Amino acid sequence: MLPDTLHQLPQSERFAYAKLLAHVTRIDDELSIDEMAVFEQRLGTALLSPSQRKEIRNYLKDPPTLGECLEGLGPVSGRLALRDATLMTAADGHVDPEERLVLDSIAMHVGLPSETVDNLLAWVLKGYDWMQDGLDLLNG
Repeated sequence: MLPDTLHQLPQSERFAYAKLLAHVTRIDDELSIDEMAVFEQRLGTALLSPSQRKEIRNYLKDPPTLGECLEGLGPVSGRLALRDATLMTAADGHVDPEERLVLDSIAMHVGLPSETVDNLLAWVLKGYDWMQDGLDLLNG
């Protein structure tokens, strides 16, 4: 689990965060198992009520607009959402141009340069390599 302070944020911001992640899963009209795994893990970190989790899962079928998602984000929740949206978009092994545009839009919304997205993507790749190293150690 990623260390962060998401669970300490107001419920409304945690909901907006989860809503944005639901939007991100549907950008390329494909929901891979890897993306879903990241989504569910991060949804658990948001500590939403069962009814809110159900509402967020409904957004997987009928996603809100990006603008609707960004409305409820604060500075901290927006930055955490950018980090986790980057994880989700890279989970299937590549970032589509539409996904990159959304990541850049989130960064702009929270006042970060697009270079931050490049740095986050490099961080994600390094993390995936680190996880693979662990599997390689187990498999000899």
